[in-house]
Amino acid sequence: MHNPTELPKNYDAKASEQKWQQYWIDNGIFRFDPDSKAEVYSVDTPPPTVSGKMHIGHAFSFSQQDFIVRFKRMKGFNIFCPFGTDDNGLATERLVEKLKGVKARDMPREAFVKLCEETLAAELRPSYLADWKRIGMSCDWEIFYTTINEHCQRISQWSFIELFKQGRAYRKEAPAMWCPECQTGISQVECQDKILDSHFNDIIFMVGDEKLLIATTRPELLPACAAVFYHPDDKRYQKFKGRKAKVPLFNREVPIMPDERADPEKGTGIAMCCTFGDQTDMEWQKAHNLPIIEAISKDGKMTAKAGKYEGCSIGQQPIKHAVNVHERCGTEIEFLTTKQWFIRYLDLKKEMLGWGNQLKWHPEHMKVRYEHWVKGLQWDWLISRQRYFGVPFPVWYCAKCEHPIFADEKALPVDPLKDKPPVKECPKCKCREIAPEKDVLDTWATSSLTPQLSTWLFKDKPIFKKLFPMSLRPQAHDIITFWLFNTAVKSQLHFRQNPWKEVIISGHALDPLGKKMSKSKGNVVEPQAVVEKYSADALRFWAATSKLGEDLPYMEKDIVTGQKFVTKLWNASKFAIMHLQDYNWDFAQEKPRHLEEMDKWLLSKLSTIIRESTESFESYEYYQTKMLVENFFWHDFCDNYLEIAKDRLYNAGNRGKEARESAQYTLYHAALSILKMIAPIMPHITEEIYHLYFAKHEQGIDGDAKDGKARSIHISRWPEPMLHDKNAEELGNLVVFALQQARRAKAEKNLSLKTPIKKMVLQAKFDIKDFEKIKDDLAAAAVIQDIDYFALPKESEKDFQAEVFL
Repeated sequence: MHNPTELPKNYDAKASEQKWQQYWIDNGIFRFDPDSKAEVYSVDTPPPTVSGKMHIGHAFSFSQQDFIVRFKRMKGFNIFCPFGTDDNGLATERLVEKLKGVKARDMPREAFVKLCEETLAAELRPSYLADWKRIGMSCDWEIFYTTINEHCQRISQWSFIELFKQGRAYRKEAPAMWCPECQTGISQVECQDKILDSHFNDIIFMVGDEKLLIATTRPELLPACAAVFYHPDDKRYQKFKGRKAKVPLFNREVPIMPDERADPEKGTGIAMCCTFGDQTDMEWQKAHNLPIIEAISKDGKMTAKAGKYEGCSIGQQPIKHAVNVHERCGTEIEFLTTKQWFIRYLDLKKEMLGWGNQLKWHPEHMKVRYEHWVKGLQWDWLISRQRYFGVPFPVWYCAKCEHPIFADEKALPVDPLKDKPPVKECPKCKCREIAPEKDVLDTWATSSLTPQLSTWLFKDKPIFKKLFPMSLRPQAHDIITFWLFNTAVKSQLHFRQNPWKEVIISGHALDPLGKKMSKSKGNVVEPQAVVEKYSADALRFWAATSKLGEDLPYMEKDIVTGQKFVTKLWNASKFAIMHLQDYNWDFAQEKPRHLEEMDKWLLSKLSTIIRESTESFESYEYYQTKMLVENFFWHDFCDNYLEIAKDRLYNAGNRGKEARESAQYTLYHAALSILKMIAPIMPHITEEIYHLYFAKHEQGIDGDAKDGKARSIHISRWPEPMLHDKNAEELGNLVVFALQQARRAKAEKNLSLKTPIKKMVLQAKFDIKDFEKIKDDLAAAAVIQDIDYFALPKESEKDFQAEVFL
């Protein structure tokens, strides 16, 4: 028998986790094999926006993704799990501006772009990636991309040119949502509804000699007033139909018209339409062909259209006002007429709903969010941004006729501000003055191509055709309208198919009171601190308590529960290993000639857990596997089986060699199966225990190791059910019942569990021959000197009865 002092006494999570994370990388444990014949399981891993460091929502969502990936790997799939970072666009610009104390608009563009690139490479990206490695993500870190590198820029620019060829990408001077703070146009998906304190301002319009009172929250748009609207059913204003109202201060007359979009309950029930104050104004302008009058400039200031008037003294009353704000900075948006690039897709709304139906959603109800978004679309996709650090549009314009001139696809990627145009004169008007496009592509125009950004790294290899469509898209529910929808659109427009077969949608991590975390509220939990205090495995254990799509409050007690599980798993596994040192493991894969009934009981219950856990993982219900294995480990394995088997393990002479070998066989397979089933959720502690003993015996699913042994538990074979024995399970349940009665009787008298029981009278629906199979294990485990057993009639209401005499 192994001397217990030779096994490590305690488990050092911090040292162990870092050790195995490096081991996995150094030994290519999670490396994708393009030459493998195994079935490919490809994952469109979310490229997180480089925001300084990982937040608790990342740790929550990415852990859930990793549970699935690790399970699939153990099932023998050739896993394609890349990792990328989304580090171009406004988010990166604002972060660099904050870190460096600069403003992009105050620097030469080339200098600011260089500053962003250097800051990302030297400061942001390395520490950012370290956070993901620290929680145990099992990506192939060699399949890496950033959405700003040349490879990604080439694909993004190719996509834009292809969509222009299809007639989908177009440039137009049109009303667009504008953020005065970020100084850029934004798309519908980047708007958030927000309730802000505002005021209704009472303004008097004259209709002939009559006064018409209009309440507005935007008096500064008075010079842009193009019409006045009332609801056709509003009798108060029906008399004004067809007449004109004089705009105060500007003395222009505008038509008064009925329209169902006017709200009789809002303000005075009659509204002025200004081009443009909000989305309704834009709809009115389009529906009634109203003139466009721009009163607000790009920097949010009044234009010359306001004349000498920049405000007026008017009556006000406080209100709560729902407005659209930019999701990046929270600034209330304006509606301006500017030249922008769009992707035309409003004509595809019916097809879009079909694309959603073709996907397999987990959970299924998340499809509703996709459908609501599609049905509510009112704008084509605005893809141009008036920013600095992003993927350049591969286009120049004729200075005379503005004809667009596109880059040669073989030259991609290009930067029109640096590179020469592909022609010396305009092919349309022959003008030789050609100007570069200064705008950059919206970051989502590139991020919506993540399946291509990763799989096209293997475009010249035979495996490429097996990578797309990808198997899985994992993501959080808040970016269904951003990332999932846009990726589906790009894939359908380019390839006429969905980019993935299935999608899994995670929820959000909330504070202990179920509130959204934010710095302003002071309720942010940093995953780095949790890992430092407890462990990555404990954090992942917490993430596994939630179903897909469900928001989960962060409760430290759940982390503590995870850490207790780590400790118990360590101690129970050490006990098992100690008793397996002299086991002839060559026969571990073959069932012994004789299995004790209590060993059959555990293996039969274990087989059920394996079968149910496998089914749960296959349907992406990892939380169910976690619950099943956790319960089996604590109660069946630790509380009962280890206590029952101790006598046979410690005192082989009393029960014979076969009885001990039966226990060793069961101990080996039960301990290893528990490790394997919980390994996708708690990868570090399971790897540590695996290498204490099991690594030298287990066959792997990979072909790298010369001896065929699995170099990691994460590339060992997922366990298979071993046996099903209903009679043994029922007999075992009788033993557990009797043990509970014995423990309760001793506890009631404050006696040690080692105190002998003089007699137990036990009754059950088994014949005496069956009872004899378990009698010795029960007597040893409960320390019973004498057991009287009586068979109950089959029709008895109770299955078991027991009396304990101390």
